[in-house]
Amino acid sequence: MAKPSVALFDYGSGNLRSAFRALERAGADVELTSDLDKARRADGLFVPGVGAYAACMEGILKHGVDAVIRERAAAGAPVLGVCVGEQVLFEEGVEHGVRTRGVGVFEGRVELLAAQRIPHMGWNTVEAAAGMRLFAGIDPAERFYFVHSYAAKAVPPGALAAICTHDEPFVAAVERGSVAATQFHPEKSGDAGYALLSNWIKDLAS
Repeated sequence: MAKPSVALFDYGSGNLRSAFRALERAGADVELTSDLDKARRADGLFVPGVGAYAACMEGILKHGVDAVIRERAAAGAPVLGVCVGEQVLFEEGVEHGVRTRGVGVFEGRVELLAAQRIPHMGWNTVEAAAGMRLFAGIDPAERFYFVHSYAAKAVPPGALAAICTHDEPFVAAVERGSVAATQFHPEKSGDAGYALLSNWIKDLAS
């Protein structure tokens, strides 16, 4: 049986090497690509992202993958965004007073965490809503690795979310339809991250 295909989209931002290895380990046939047709045809599209929201959106718009993400969401084709790759799926991000329009798959805004320690860096637990496919079989006490200063704070309508608290609650992971995303880095989260990616890839094969 063929492994599910995953297009790891390279738009100039993201921890691509570790994401590639983690997806392969979890059972995917991974291709690092900037080809929009490959991003459309793959069983799953993985959207990475590190750094500033505006810079990531600039790369996404330059490569035209925003349209592909929306197409896949409308068609029920799986997408997984990670870190800023999660944030850009929301309608907008606000950094240093500057508003940047996002891909808009999820309603809501990404903004600075109201926390004493910024960035939120290190391991933390999350409280996942019942029925989230990403967290199937994962012990609620498991910890995931975060590195961020900004986050979405409201769960989009009709979505299931995992909530993490760093002085205030924020959306640590979200699922709606075929689109899922995590604020934490599953590729840096050890066995818990491996289990989460394995759950996503198993869904691609079903």
